[in-house]
Amino acid sequence: MISERIAEVRENIELATLRSGRLSGQVRLMVVTKQVSTETMRTAIAAGATLLGENRVQSAREKVEELGRDGLQWHLIGNLQKNKVKYSLDIFDRIDSVDSIALAETIDRRATQLGVVMPILLQINISGEESKFGLAPKELGAVLDATGNMKGIRIEGLMTIPPMNPDPERARPYFSELRELRDKYARINDNISLNELSMGMSSDYAVAIEEGATLVRVGTSIFGSRTQ
Repeated sequence: MISERIAEVRENIELATLRSGRLSGQVRLMVVTKQVSTETMRTAIAAGATLLGENRVQSAREKVEELGRDGLQWHLIGNLQKNKVKYSLDIFDRIDSVDSIALAETIDRRATQLGVVMPILLQINISGEESKFGLAPKELGAVLDATGNMKGIRIEGLMTIPPMNPDPERARPYFSELRELRDKYARINDNISLNELSMGMSSDYAVAIEEGATLVRVGTSIFGSRTQ
């Protein structure tokens, strides 16, 4: 049952958090609901899922319209095209996949027009895979410099997706590198804290937590495999 799977994931998060030397509750669970029906999502929400990750703007809009916002947080974890930004700011509580200065500028401009501040994460392509979106690690300093004074966004941290591998230990170096990158650039001005490290999914979230994750994105371990 979904409720049992969520409980198991939460227990595993708790154990990994304690192993990493942190206090209970310092790592949050994002339940990834892409390609999950609203009926199934209701079951997950009833089991305590409150932080939801979606990868498509239109799909999220339809789900928000049906499920509402009360007690829920909706995050965009998929690639966001600049022409979709105008539809995104009234749907999502945070955009976790900002991968260019141009996209940050577009979000900032739109948010400023609306008189709001949109929290974002910067997506880092630690592995350098051409198939993945994200900034190269060496680009982070320039992006932080370019975005640090923007009034319509608030950079809250970094996100990454390591190469797919059945052995979670193979992901550890990528998680470690993201943490080290965060530590290098953290707190360079009042608008940038980089407190959030969103890394780790169903196959490797325990390792990610051991390496410093504050947020893990879990879907398959809760809902089973879904078609892409």
